[in-house]
Amino acid sequence: MGIRAFDSSVGGLGGCPYSPGAKGNVATEDVVYLFENMGIDTGVDLTKLANIGDWISQQLRTPNGSRVGAALVASGKRAAEVEILSRESSGTTTEWRLLPDLVC
Repeated sequence: MGIRAFDSSVGGLGGCPYSPGAKGNVATEDVVYLFENMGIDTGVDLTKLANIGDWISQQLRTPNGSRVGAALVASGKRAAEVEILSRESSGTTTEWRLLPDLVC
């Protein structure tokens, strides 16, 4: 259709001062995820973008408005926890008990 520019903001930050309670803009993380899953290469590292969205949301003390970004950050943190536990367990089955949490 010829559309080449899309307006979004990291973490879905933004909104309108004249519309109290407005959620903000569409999250860039969600747009990138959509395009990539449609086979459109964006050239954007979605994991890095999600981490930036999480960081700025924390700095501004506002909820992350990106569903994809929040999910990627949460799964990354969970994977790091499992990695730490697996190193600490030295071959025990502790990490296997965490497996259901990773896939849900």
